[in-house]
Amino acid sequence: MNQMAATPVIAEEAFFLSEIIGARVICNGRKRGKLEDVIAVDQGKVAEITHLQIKPPFGDPAMIVPYSAVKSLSSREVEIELADPQSCVREPAPEEVLVSDYLFDKKVLDIEDREVEVVYDIRLLKRNGKLYLTDVDISRQGLLRRLHMPSLGKLLYARAGEEEEKRLIPWSYVQALGPHLGSLQGELKLNILKEALSEIHPADLADIVEELDSDQRVTLIEDLVEPSLASDTLEEIDPAVQRDLVFSLKKEHVAQLISEMTPGQAADILSVLPADEKRTLARLLDTKLVDKIREIVDKQEANILNFTTAKFLKCSGEMTADDTLRFFRKEAREMDVVMYFYIVDESGKLLGVLDIKELLMAEPASKLKDLMIENIISLKSDSTMKEAAAAFLRYGFRALPVVDENDVIQGVVPYRDVMNLKHRMLD
Repeated sequence: MNQMAATPVIAEEAFFLSEIIGARVICNGRKRGKLEDVIAVDQGKVAEITHLQIKPPFGDPAMIVPYSAVKSLSSREVEIELADPQSCVREPAPEEVLVSDYLFDKKVLDIEDREVEVVYDIRLLKRNGKLYLTDVDISRQGLLRRLHMPSLGKLLYARAGEEEEKRLIPWSYVQALGPHLGSLQGELKLNILKEALSEIHPADLADIVEELDSDQRVTLIEDLVEPSLASDTLEEIDPAVQRDLVFSLKKEHVAQLISEMTPGQAADILSVLPADEKRTLARLLDTKLVDKIREIVDKQEANILNFTTAKFLKCSGEMTADDTLRFFRKEAREMDVVMYFYIVDESGKLLGVLDIKELLMAEPASKLKDLMIENIISLKSDSTMKEAAAAFLRYGFRALPVVDENDVIQGVVPYRDVMNLKHRMLD
């Protein structure tokens, strides 16, 4: 009788290093302390975890335990068996890399030594009795996981699975970990240019920019390929750093970035610049944009239309929730306002508003006309910034639509465009 050879079962389990750091360690049936760190050896596409660093209680010396002694491992407990536990009491050898100590919170450099991100966590894969380091996690979800707020991270990113996957850098992109690294030396080096990495969120980039010196800030902003990403990043940066960048960058580049902004955002940056800087930039900008900016900066009763953006999500009431989510994934990147969907008829008349949170919880086949809020809080075309600020304070919305006398939507004004300027312009 013919027998087929049995196919070996490949057991796999993926998790993150931050999830097991701090787990209690049971050695030979007795509690021996907590998992402090892991030691890895680079193997090209992955790095293999070869040892665990165990921190005993009461300040006793640390143990370096071979991973082969691990019988089970989870976020709560690590079980090991050792013939002679005392033989594992030692310091890491110079060539042994403590992964979290060396990699956590380090800047990620591309092949040309340009800073592009920060390491928040490490993805691990358990396969056939061995443990491998497979990816570097640069996502905000990774940061929340490190801060012991994984539930919040999962909630915020539940609908962004594909985007979050792009923020895991495969270990094959990371240059080999060399010997004699020491715990606080250097940064994480990549084998690729930063243009080959997935796109980094402007808020994340802003955090990095603020940590750099003046020359490094200029280099990073100048090297960003997409003007819209550089513009969005400039908006997110602290005002003092904004001014430093505006003074340091070529004025043509600054003008290009400002042209990508809403009038309110542009005015927010220009309002803190000296008069000669404003005049120089004004000569490089579109005259219509300059007129709107000047109206905002110079007049306390500025018309709200000067703050509006046309980059918002406009939908038909007949669209389903599923249709709208596909539309969102396709169009949101180019929008200034993405937290609300504005439902209009063929003439542009505003019929209702839908918060993105409500959309995410809706049944896929539900139509927007059945989900939208019809009692709309809006501003009129002749409303002032003072009136808009009062509406934002009263209702707490993150953006407000502006409509004409026929309720045709003229644009949308973001909260921050008004409130960032309010303290500078109003009594």
